[in-house]
Amino acid sequence: MGRSGRVAACVAAISILLFARLPADAQSITDKLGNWLFGKSSTPSDGNESANTAAEVDCPGVTVRQGASTLSITAPGADAGPMTTRYQVSIAQTARECAPLGGVMTMKVGVEGRVLLGPAGGPGQIDVPLRMAVVQEGANPKAIVSKFYKLVVAIPPGQTSVPFVHVEQDLTFPTPRPADFDAYVVYVGFDPASLNTKPERPAKKTKKE
Repeated sequence: MGRSGRVAACVAAISILLFARLPADAQSITDKLGNWLFGKSSTPSDGNESANTAAEVDCPGVTVRQGASTLSITAPGADAGPMTTRYQVSIAQTARECAPLGGVMTMKVGVEGRVLLGPAGGPGQIDVPLRMAVVQEGANPKAIVSKFYKLVVAIPPGQTSVPFVHVEQDLTFPTPRPADFDAYVVYVGFDPASLNTKPERPAKKTKKE
């Protein structure tokens, strides 16, 4: 089939894994991810024409960064532990689509996750820190582009598990050279360290006398 980053294989794998691993109450959010990302259901079409067209587009793979697939939110001022956990956030699935044009690669990347209520949790609203980064792997990995998102997820009364979906519509970078294409990876994961980071202010210009 060629490179593992083929879009058609991605769509098929997502469909199989989503329906095999998610409970019935999560199917609607899975369908929504497919609809928002691909403009249709994430289930591959029976038509060979659309599948063959997608297979011609090379698309970097999406990987959940090691150590960043889950996030525990504890009660304020409490030591981290099972009984002080308010919410446990996890990434369930990812999907992507690529559109190369004029030397520029534009990716649409979707992330599906879930917030579980912990022993110290309750109804409310939480900020989920999510990061996407395109990296050229190798002896000296190179960050190509990185984006940070603060997702607001509401937990209604009576709910112990809430799904969420985020779709980045415009992850854009120069199209890799054919020899470098397989080294490109899109990493997704939680980045709590960036949640409270304030943007740097530009240095004040000194007036010339």
